Amino acid sequence: MSIENTKNRIYYTKPSITELEIRYATDAATYGWGERCYEYIARFEQLFRQHLGVRHAIATSSGTGALHMGMAALDIGPGDEVILADINWIASAAPIIHLGAKPVLVDVLPDTWCLDPSAVEAAITPRTKAILAVHLYGNLCDMDVLAAIAQRHGLHLIEDAAEAIGSIWHGQRAGSMGVFGAFSFHGTKTITTGEGGIFVTNDDALYERVLTLSNHGRARGETRQFWPERVGYKYKMSNVQAAIGCGQMERIDELIAGKRRVFEHYQNALRQLPLRMNPEPANTTNGYWMPTIVADVGASFDREALLASFKAHNIDGRVFFWPLSSLPMFEPHPQHTTSHALSAHAINLPSYHDITNEEIGRVVACIRRILEANA
Repeated sequence: MSIENTKNRIYYTKPSITELEIRYATDAATYGWGERCYEYIARFEQLFRQHLGVRHAIATSSGTGALHMGMAALDIGPGDEVILADINWIASAAPIIHLGAKPVLVDVLPDTWCLDPSAVEAAITPRTKAILAVHLYGNLCDMDVLAAIAQRHGLHLIEDAAEAIGSIWHGQRAGSMGVFGAFSFHGTKTITTGEGGIFVTNDDALYERVLTLSNHGRARGETRQFWPERVGYKYKMSNVQAAIGCGQMERIDELIAGKRRVFEHYQNALRQLPLRMNPEPANTTNGYWMPTIVADVGASFDREALLASFKAHNIDGRVFFWPLSSLPMFEPHPQHTTSHALSAHAINLPSYHDITNEEIGRVVACIRRILEANA
């Protein structure tokens, strides 16, 4: 066994849970029933609204559920098309398919790894109903250009900000700029409720539609007990999960700052190597959910060798997302050269909140060995 294997395991991510979250969760589990069964949910939604600067928020059981209900409320369905980036986690595309619509995959920009606006505009057809802007790994889509395209063609612009809490585009927080936004609070995210998500919007009418859908189709203010006006969904977050979320939101600035600390340490340590990392263009802030390296064009980079080195040194490795078009359930798009190149030449780095500088040094040493050995 390698000497490194005797050292503490370096996980690619894990949440930051303190006595505050434990105290709130204990209170919810002990007393959060009956009249108090939604108390922490309402408080969590309020804290999130305030942080994001939006009018409405509905806590959900997942970010996928938030996307699903939001798209359903926009009447996206059979015969419709939704444009999104090829390189994404499948959770972004799944709600489109569940609703009977068609995900239209386009290539990404090489610097942000997010939607290429020119490819978006070229993909618009009479069936296009929405553009789904996914802020990958905390990186930001060009929301100004996408908003102009959406307005020009009469389309909905939706934000999948599951990975982008803490990211800011020209003074506006990720998730607050589209017709609606969706976030994830999975255990890997900057803030967590274990599993969970949230739907956010500034559109009053859309909020009411999603609120009805979120409660099995029962409208707010309906006086008849158990009377739904339509078939809805069950994506509700539990009170105990929301209690954990309240503790996380009270620490939100600390948690975002922790992610930025980890990224900046990596960035400084890797500065001289032939690679690039998550960008932060002028007038933006990157929440740096998942620090990622992309080997430069022409650099010799063996992703499998790096993963093997991580494993030998007791470090978790996490690959960059595969292009959706490379998966068996989607039509192949080999012409999406940027998406395919990114997937082959990139990897996410361990980034949990309390990772130490010594642990980051172990990760950096593995990267150096691989890149310098192949130079």
